[in-house]
Amino acid sequence: MRGRGIVVSVAAAIVIRNLVKYYGDVEAVAGIDLTIDEAEVFALLGPNGAGKTTTVEILEGNRKKTSGEVSVLGFDPSQERRAYKERIGIVLQESSVEGELSVREALDLYGGTYPRRIDTRELVEIVGLTEKIDARIGTLSGGQKRRLELALGIVGDPDLVFLDEPTTGFDPSARRKAWSVIDNLRDLGKTILLTTHYMDEAYNLSDRIAVISKGRIVAEGTPDNLGGEALTRCRITFRWDGAVSDVPLPARPVDGRMVIETVDATADLHRLTGWALDHRVDLDDLTVARPSLEDVYLELTEDS
Repeated sequence: MRGRGIVVSVAAAIVIRNLVKYYGDVEAVAGIDLTIDEAEVFALLGPNGAGKTTTVEILEGNRKKTSGEVSVLGFDPSQERRAYKERIGIVLQESSVEGELSVREALDLYGGTYPRRIDTRELVEIVGLTEKIDARIGTLSGGQKRRLELALGIVGDPDLVFLDEPTTGFDPSARRKAWSVIDNLRDLGKTILLTTHYMDEAYNLSDRIAVISKGRIVAEGTPDNLGGEALTRCRITFRWDGAVSDVPLPARPVDGRMVIETVDATADLHRLTGWALDHRVDLDDLTVARPSLEDVYLELTEDS
């Protein structure tokens, strides 16, 4: 697993089997199978209308499934209410809290509704609001309010946290601070289900990723192997004026450059540069790169 340490537990926090959801005649979720481990940061990615939000709402217990099996922390979210809700935290894209309350007052108020909770001072430290604990919510910046929303989502010390687009609208600095908060939750052993449209966010935070398109899971894996070999092979690119047939490896011209796709970049780069030295060939702008997570995601969802 990615993150700050190796997680030993392999127990499942979420198990989905053949999940189906219809809206009238429209099949929004078309038979999803998915398992998310305890203490794992799992990103569910997909374009708008792909079934991502519907799936998450079913897991949260806020929408009924049409068919299939869903187990979250051992509960069926559609059947269990209070006992289940006490075990999860939900951080939506937008929420509103009375601006006249202080950060401390809001956390104490919301925390009082849970049988167990995280101490307010510990909570503001986790989300980076220690210096704002007595500030009125109406005076907080947008990033600080978002961190408060995250604090409110975990005030009941949940085992599982749903994070919906946690850094939408953040500037780069605020986004990085939010990432550190999520890392803090990881350190506490929380399971996190993350939805985001920022591929760098998914790459840096997630242990595993699933991509949903047209109601189906089209790929699942770690941020580095999502999509399998066909989508994660390296590209060697360079410029030169010779013929494609002269290159000692299968190459193709793309936008004025030669492109070689390879699953063994070290060996193929050695062969290419050896050939260039032997034949006194200049390989201008020589680069070796893997497709980014965004490249892989776009190829997986290009028909959506």
